[in-house]
Amino acid sequence: VQLQASGGGLVQAGDSLRLSCTLSGHTSSEYHLAWFRQAPKTKREFVARISETGRNTFYIYSVEGRFTISRDNAKNTVYLQMNNLQPEDSAIYYCAAQSTSATGSLVLVTDFNYWGQGTLVTVSS
Repeated sequence: VQLQASGGGLVQAGDSLRLSCTLSGHTSSEYHLAWFRQAPKTKREFVARISETGRNTFYIYSVEGRFTISRDNAKNTVYLQMNNLQPEDSAIYYCAAQSTSATGSLVLVTDFNYWGQGTLVTVSS
């Protein structure tokens, strides 16, 4: 399984960005998909995840109401729509995948076996 993330950039506070991550090598509908982020000198943290069907989503509290995770299994792609971005959202954003057969809370880095290369989001004040 390979993941390719894109869509990062430099924006101002209050702006929006949409990140995309395309999965190859397997059918995306067999995987839970998630976004994590890592700011300088911090640990990688969970941002959002979506179930294999797209019916169930879960967000970290600080992005709830501003970010929306979605997926298009026909395109093997997961998205993260980020609205009202704030400087504290600046980080490298990583997409991650885990087989639906795996167990775990699906909010920890260790819960996911497959990772994209990351895309940088910088929000200026």
